[in-house]
Amino acid sequence: MTGDWRTDRIGAALRGENPTVMRRLTSGFAVIGDVQFLPGYSVLLVDEPSVQRLSDLPRTKRLSFLCDMDHLGEAVERACRRLDPAFRRVNLEILGNTDPFLHAHVWPRYQWEPADVVGAPVWLYPRERWSEEQFGIGPQHDVLRDAIGTELDRLRPVTSDGRQSALEAP
Repeated sequence: MTGDWRTDRIGAALRGENPTVMRRLTSGFAVIGDVQFLPGYSVLLVDEPSVQRLSDLPRTKRLSFLCDMDHLGEAVERACRRLDPAFRRVNLEILGNTDPFLHAHVWPRYQWEPADVVGAPVWLYPRERWSEEQFGIGPQHDVLRDAIGTELDRLRPVTSDGRQSALEAP
């Protein structure tokens, strides 16, 4: 996937032009990660491009973002567990050191990971993992992407009147 949607990921998602969007959530967008050396890597993007930190959001929207992060984490966990028996856990992170907008990383972790990084933060993986073509997002990840989207649909929050609220597919 290439194109200038990467320079304005949130704006492109709002315009329906970000091809990584899996679902529209209450506070933002669930997207599949650009790199998939840990299959299922996903990101929650806030839906307001000017928001840089969690504390920039009003409390209600802040809690909504954290709830969406939880839903995305659980969806990734369910999908990855179903697709790979070596799935171990999910790591959730809000870092904000590189991209200037609020986002949360959802990293699935596996038993097959190399011994020198399996217990370490994902960021300690060798740099080449982040740029090697074989790990770039592509059609080979459609099954995984669909599985995460399906799990997000199953986890839709229930409204006060007992109905499931609508999540939007891209």
